[in-house]
Amino acid sequence: MARRLGLAEQALIGLVSLIASGAGAAETYPERPIRLIVPSAPGGPTDVPARLVSQFLPNLGQPAVVENRAGAGGAIGARFVANAAPDGYTLLVGNTSVFAVWPAVSASAGYDPEKSFAPVVKLTESYQIVVVPAASPFKSMRDVVAFAKANPGKLNIAHTGVGGLPHLTVELLKARAGIDLVGVPYKSGGESVTAVLAGQVDLTIEGITILLPHIRDGKLRALAVTSRARTPLVPDLPTMIEAGVPDYEVTTFNGVAAPAGTPAAIVQKLNAAINEGLQTPDMQNRLQTLGAVAKSNSPAEFGAFIAAEHRKWSQLAASAQIKLD
Repeated sequence: MARRLGLAEQALIGLVSLIASGAGAAETYPERPIRLIVPSAPGGPTDVPARLVSQFLPNLGQPAVVENRAGAGGAIGARFVANAAPDGYTLLVGNTSVFAVWPAVSASAGYDPEKSFAPVVKLTESYQIVVVPAASPFKSMRDVVAFAKANPGKLNIAHTGVGGLPHLTVELLKARAGIDLVGVPYKSGGESVTAVLAGQVDLTIEGITILLPHIRDGKLRALAVTSRARTPLVPDLPTMIEAGVPDYEVTTFNGVAAPAGTPAAIVQKLNAAINEGLQTPDMQNRLQTLGAVAKSNSPAEFGAFIAAEHRKWSQLAASAQIKLD
């Protein structure tokens, strides 16, 4: 019994020491530059928010440097951060694909979005819009669903390749609405939109930023947005749920995570600094021009969000039998 108590006491002392060392590290953190690892090429939709964060993260006292490590659907950069020292100096700026979709469709992703990282903060949220050509006979999402149910396999919908988020959004639509659509893969969102503009396909679901100019010019007709509630980004557009597709929600997001095991005090310090920077009027305006919004959130809230997104896309990938390897 004495020996057991001795081991228990040693474990308790070790835990207290670990907590104390983490708190002590947070008091002096950061003491050198912070690396923001972006698992995609420069200039993309994840790189831009990372560079915005790098502008106000130096308020902690050290510069923040953006480093692009693209490849394997974002897995290369994600694995790099997952294996980095958990000291707060190497952070991942990832998106929906990295934190939820790629691990759901690839057995060789090499990381677990729920276990490999310490969530810091969700940076931005954006959504997608369902569009048809301006000359399309479909005036609403209900028209599309009704036609598809009466004519299985007759409608074509563009997406950007098997296993990507656009493909999964199509599969989610098929599952939630109970319809059969024929997916037509293209190399990029731009090519998908061009195909709809040319009338080569019946519809597509793409990001707000790429679609709004064509919608405003009257070249595309917007039918619904993928947010659960109406969004200020397109306030007059009904949601997919309002349009009759039950429980349909697709959020595209960017967020920051540290390697698992990073002291909670450091994570909280990063969270506070980033939330403060995101909520300035200037930053809010700049994000809206990118078709995104930002709301203050805690590490726990971001972690719960990642878990829910990973679970949703994993279940869909399994039911639709989507596997890349």
